[in-house]
Amino acid sequence: MKTNHQQLRMALFAVVVLVAGTASQAGVVSYIAIDLNPSGFNGSIANGISGTQQVGHGSGSATGGDEHALLWNGSTASFVDLNPSGFNFSFAQGTSGTQQVGWGYDGHYHALLWNGSAASYVDLTPSGSFFYESYAYGISGTQQVGLAWGSGYGNHHAMLWNGSAASYVDLNPSGSFFRESYAYGISGTQQVGSGLSSASGMMHALLWNGSAASYVDLNPSGFYESVAFGISGTQQVGVGNGHAMLWKGSAASYVDLHPSGFLWSCAQGTSGTQQVGWGQATGGNEHALLWNGSADSFVDLQQFLSSDFISSQALGIAGNGNIVGYAYDSSGYNHAILWEPVPEPATLLLLGLGAGILRRNAHKVGRL
Repeated sequence: MKTNHQQLRMALFAVVVLVAGTASQAGVVSYIAIDLNPSGFNGSIANGISGTQQVGHGSGSATGGDEHALLWNGSTASFVDLNPSGFNFSFAQGTSGTQQVGWGYDGHYHALLWNGSAASYVDLTPSGSFFYESYAYGISGTQQVGLAWGSGYGNHHAMLWNGSAASYVDLNPSGSFFRESYAYGISGTQQVGSGLSSASGMMHALLWNGSAASYVDLNPSGFYESVAFGISGTQQVGVGNGHAMLWKGSAASYVDLHPSGFLWSCAQGTSGTQQVGWGQATGGNEHALLWNGSADSFVDLQQFLSSDFISSQALGIAGNGNIVGYAYDSSGYNHAILWEPVPEPATLLLLGLGAGILRRNAHKVGRL
């Protein structure tokens, strides 16, 4: 037989589960849009997000007009200029934990890995005569992905690194199926990107598991072209035939996310449960979009921006639901944007109710 103490604890637990479950069903209905464009910058774009960090690039009087890789921590004033000394310009594309990836130019293009400051950069360009230029686009844990090319290989080859130039793995599929490849995203042991088909001359979305031979062609039957840009957990996202796409590890698993009323669409990032990207509206302007796994689930994020912004794109989403991208203003400049979800009032009420019940009954547990 359960004691009074056990019964009360079970009852309190049930209340917490009920409140949390109902709050989850209530969901999120709105977003706060934060303009991350720093003072002294004419324009900026946020390309990636992880936890509380956002990365991208910007230019203006503060940079002498050149593009500089940027790191934010949720506010305009928090920005850090990551452009390394000696580089003409740079771009940050992804972030994970305390590290960031992107690329810079000093006469050649170099894939770069940072640890929160300009001086901390590591040049990931593979050494030797085969490759002498590279880009990095994605990062997960200790691994980074991108591409490299050079005199030995005139075509681009998808690359996987583990924190150093010497650690590179060439992901370009062997054989004659693909003559070029690009890696854009990484999650755990898997990487996504695209390969240029030797047969058709068109791009095919690709999924790798750490080696060139492990590739999976995600291009769905009947599609002439596709590219995968983002990955998280078991989900991959990108574009196929001008439609935003969602995959779960195979070509046959694809879901067409293209929303009704839009001319074109593209999915750029996923949190594992939600997907973000953009769609071209019938008026010609692009709108940042959020999906929950289906075309009809889309949320138009443009509605949460001020009226001064005429178009937008969402480029990345974190596990907490925060979204990054950019918006284009009426003066002709891009502004890096952070969208933060706001729970609907019913959710907040339920969470407050649950907390109140726990407070009123906590003293009873102590006395039993």
